[in-house]
Amino acid sequence: MPNISLKSLKPGVPKVVLIALGAALWGFAAFRILKMGFIFIEKHALHHLINYLIGFAGFVPFFLLVFRKVSLRYITRIKNLPQKRPCMFAFFDVRGYVMMSFMITMGIAFSHWKVIPELYKGTFFISLGLSLLASSVFYIVEGVQFVRNEVK
Repeated sequence: MPNISLKSLKPGVPKVVLIALGAALWGFAAFRILKMGFIFIEKHALHHLINYLIGFAGFVPFFLLVFRKVSLRYITRIKNLPQKRPCMFAFFDVRGYVMMSFMITMGIAFSHWKVIPELYKGTFFISLGLSLLASSVFYIVEGVQFVRNEVK
């Protein structure tokens, strides 16, 4: 039987792929959450535009004060990883995976328990989804800059 080390089984990828995976994850989450936000607002709002504007207004501080900082922290961490080809799951650290799991669990719980009216959830989901989408774009921009700096 051949001697296979655990390191040889690690799915290592270039750092730019980690950044792209992060962008894809945020983009997928944005799509799912925005879709629910649109459904809730279209189903329950009397004045759709007002709810969309409120959602957009909430997006700006939500992204600037929370998601931009989190995204920058993870992108910086990826760029500074000592390995040339880190594991493909290293786009988050353990804390990030715990936080993501908690947020998903709370989202499912709030949806299941119907604690918050769907109209308000829809407006909040627009803010959250746009923040996630902006984070995805932020990852893409940072990834392009990272590739340009690596080429120089």
